[in-house]
Amino acid sequence: MESLSGKLAVVTGGTRGIGRAIAKRLLGEGAAVAICGRTSQSVESALSALRPLGCVFGMAADVSQVDQVHTLFEAVDREFGGLDILVNNAGQGVFGKVAELTPEQWRANIELNLNGPFYCSREALARFGKRGGGFIVNISSLAAKNPFSGGAGYNASKFGLNGFSEAMMLDHRYDNVRVASIMPGSVDTGVFGGPADRTGDTSWMIAPEDVAETVAMVLRMPARTLISRIEMRPSQPRK
Repeated sequence: MESLSGKLAVVTGGTRGIGRAIAKRLLGEGAAVAICGRTSQSVESALSALRPLGCVFGMAADVSQVDQVHTLFEAVDREFGGLDILVNNAGQGVFGKVAELTPEQWRANIELNLNGPFYCSREALARFGKRGGGFIVNISSLAAKNPFSGGAGYNASKFGLNGFSEAMMLDHRYDNVRVASIMPGSVDTGVFGGPADRTGDTSWMIAPEDVAETVAMVLRMPARTLISRIEMRPSQPRK
């Protein structure tokens, strides 16, 4: 298995939930980690918790905005001087039946869940060449293959993310760039919406730390091997 010690990583949406768990796990592996979130307050709160664990940097950035993405990666250049790993984690779900979904709600899904990974991946790929290659992990969802009522906007964004991930892998595999998609089902992040019942006892759900462990495992695979897609499910969902 490869070591992540000394690797330089960006985790988008790294201030809470899955993203924060991933940042914590990578710091535990010895990587330097940059995180972003939409507000300065959320970033500073996360940094306060993560700083004792290793080398971490953060700033407010909305990855659905291409100019803010460029500013984020320029800041990472100044802080770290390079980049080895990008984890496209930032995402959201805005739910509603198609007839009830507004254009603004539709765009909210597509712009963050699909456009954001494209903007960030372009910036990362431009930097990987200087390090001899790199790794992009996209946090997708089982909603990328399992449509559900009320999920048209979210489903479309995640279906698109899977297609984007696999095409990018084919585009850049001979540039020593590996691309993987992690597709969790119901994760206990405290975020409501979608098909899962998140009321009451949620201990049956996937924990954010479980997703983080999976990301670390994928990143540590020998360079000759790519785990390109992983589906994760609660082992005993509610009946």
